[in-house]
Amino acid sequence: MYLLHLSDTHGQHRALTDLPEADLIVFSGDMSISGTKGEMLDFLAWFSDLPYRYKIFIAGNHDKLLYGATIGGLPDGCHYLCDASVEIEGLKFYGMPFFLSNDSVGINERRIAKIPDDTDVLITHNPPYGILDYDSNRHWGSKPLLDRVTTLQPRLHLFGHIHGANGLLKQGNTTFSNASLLDCDYRGFQPYHRIRLDAL
Repeated sequence: MYLLHLSDTHGQHRALTDLPEADLIVFSGDMSISGTKGEMLDFLAWFSDLPYRYKIFIAGNHDKLLYGATIGGLPDGCHYLCDASVEIEGLKFYGMPFFLSNDSVGINERRIAKIPDDTDVLITHNPPYGILDYDSNRHWGSKPLLDRVTTLQPRLHLFGHIHGANGLLKQGNTTFSNASLLDCDYRGFQPYHRIRLDAL
């Protein structure tokens, strides 16, 4: 079973015309630049039409229109995860969006503590501290998220947010994927990640 991981297209998703085959596609936030209704609807139309059996997406800090939103009318097999889980082919996926307003008042830390213990694939927008989070001479990741992931040891942790740290890393029992597609200038595309789940 193959998973395709994308993140941080910031409105340029329709330029992705050569995506590979996979059983499941996961988008880990920042589909937009300004979080407008038009941007959200265009992404949802594009994402819903992609030829993948299963599709999962979460919101990033740019996708502020989705704060507190419930998204209905998605096609079968397509899931918006907001502090929620879905089971696919025996694997439990948990998605947690990232809104800067929550970070400033400690809400994100409380949400991190509620990530279920039986999560196989964790999807967040921001990275854990010290893991594929280094850019502009500092680490941008979340220390509470690192602590939780270290305890949980999911098979896979998918995120983006830090454009200068695109990559894959295996650490302990967990494979980490930062699939921020746009580079730091928002002009060029970086690699997406196609991951074989049964090989983890």
